[in-house]
Order: sequence, then C-alpha cells, then structure tokens
Amino acid sequence: MARIDIVVTYDVNTEDSAGRKRLRKVAKICGAYGQRVQKSVFECSVTAPQMERMKGRLLKVIDTDADSLRFYRLVGGREGCVETFGRDTYEDYESPQIV
Repeated sequence: MARIDIVVTYDVNTEDSAGRKRLRKVAKICGAYGQRVQKSVFECSVTAPQMERMKGRLLKVIDTDADSLRFYRLVGGREGCVETFGRDTYEDYESPQIV
C-alpha cells in the first residue's frame, strides 16, 4: 500500500489541567504514527487508512474551540519538500538501518 508523507502540527491550549492532559495525549498519538521533529511537529509516513485512523483519534482528543491541529501532505515525499537548517533529528526508518 502506498505511503503518504505528512507533517502534523498542533497547538493545544494548556491554560488548565485539561489542556495539559490533551497535549500529552496528542503527542502520544502523533508519536505512534511518526517522529517528533520539533516540540509540536511530527513527520509521519503513513498509509491512507493509518492517516484516517490517526485523524480520528486526534479529533476525539482535541478541543476544536481552543486547540489547533494541522496536517500537511508532503507531495513528492520529505526529500523534495523539507529543507532544514540547524539540528535535524529526523531518522528515515524506511531506509536500511545499521545496528
């Protein structure tokens, strides 16, 4: 099945304990599908069903009146769309790994 490269960003209102709890849940869900590249930014390589499942899980957690959630599709893959400067912690888990 074809994979889709996406960037997921979020901004969760953490003014109260419920917001801080949502923030932890959102980060945990995103981490299950990709890798954190900045505090509230994850890069993911997912299938279409995985993306829909991820969206559904996230939409159950966030407060759409107070929080923001964005999905950006990287058409042509990460290599053709992402230019980084400074520290880049991204690991390509699809390529061969040396252990």
